[in-house]
Amino acid sequence: MSGIAPGVFEAQARATPEVRNVVNFLRSSSSGMKVRVGAYNGKRTDYFKGKSAVKALLSPAYAKLKNVPKIENEDQAKALLGSVIPNAFYLRVDRGGPSGSSANSPKVLTVNQVQSFEEGEYYAWFYEGSQWLTYVGGVAMLAIILAGVMFPLWPPIMRLGVWYISMGVLALIGLFFVIAIVRLIFYIITVIVASPGIWIFPKLFADVGFVESFIPLWEWDEPKKKKGKKKDGKSVKGEKKVLVEGANSTAVDARSLSPDSAASSRPQSRQARVEEVADDS
Repeated sequence: MSGIAPGVFEAQARATPEVRNVVNFLRSSSSGMKVRVGAYNGKRTDYFKGKSAVKALLSPAYAKLKNVPKIENEDQAKALLGSVIPNAFYLRVDRGGPSGSSANSPKVLTVNQVQSFEEGEYYAWFYEGSQWLTYVGGVAMLAIILAGVMFPLWPPIMRLGVWYISMGVLALIGLFFVIAIVRLIFYIITVIVASPGIWIFPKLFADVGFVESFIPLWEWDEPKKKKGKKKDGKSVKGEKKVLVEGANSTAVDARSLSPDSAASSRPQSRQARVEEVADDS
C-alpha cells in the first residue's frame, strides 16, 4: 500500500467536490454498506462489495444529500461508482485465501489490473473518510484530562458544584440498587404468601426507556402465554402420519429380510393401512 500511496493521494486531490461528497457518504455509517476487513500488503484494509454500494446510492439517505449527482436507477449508480475509481478512493481487488492460519482471519487482497466497476466484484478502501470527528474527539479528550488535572486550581464554587453533582449521581446509583433488592425480597415473600408472586416495577431491567422502566408499578409473575397452539396441533398430526408411514416402511423392510413370511405379511400391512385411514377420518 505504501508503494502506491503517493499516486493515490494525488488522484484523490483531483476529485471534484461532488465526487468527494459521494465518497464521504459511502464511507460513513449512514450509507448502510456492509464493510469487510481484508489484508492488503500485510495491513488490515476495509473493503466492500459493489452491490452494496449500488444499494447505498439508491437509498433514501443518499436522496436527501445536497451537492451530489442525482441517481434514479441502477445504471446511473453503476456509472457514478465507476467514475470514482480514477480518483483512487477505492480500487477493485481480488480476494484470496485467509492471511493467517485461522480460517476466520482476514482474506488477502490484491489490486486487480482491470479497474472497472461491477456489482459482483470487491473494492478496497484507500480513503479513511472525513476525520473531523476524530479531531474533535481528540481535542475534547485532552480538554477533559487537563480539566481533571487542574481540578485543585478550580474556583471554590465550581469544585462545590462538581461535588454536589457527584453525590447526586452516587445517590441515584445507590437508590437503584436499593430498589432492586427490595423488589426481590418482596417477590420472594409474595411467592410464599400469594403465589405466583408479585414484581414491583416489572420492567425495571427491560430494554425500554427510563420512564417506561417504572410503568406499571406492580404486576403478577404470570407465565407468558404460549402462541401457536393450532400449529402445534397440526405438527402433532403430522408426526402421527410420519410415524404411521415409518411403521409401514419398517414392515416393508421386514418382509424383504424374511421372504418366507412375505405372503402372510402383505395382507396385514394392507389391513393396517385401511384401519389407519379410518381412524384419521
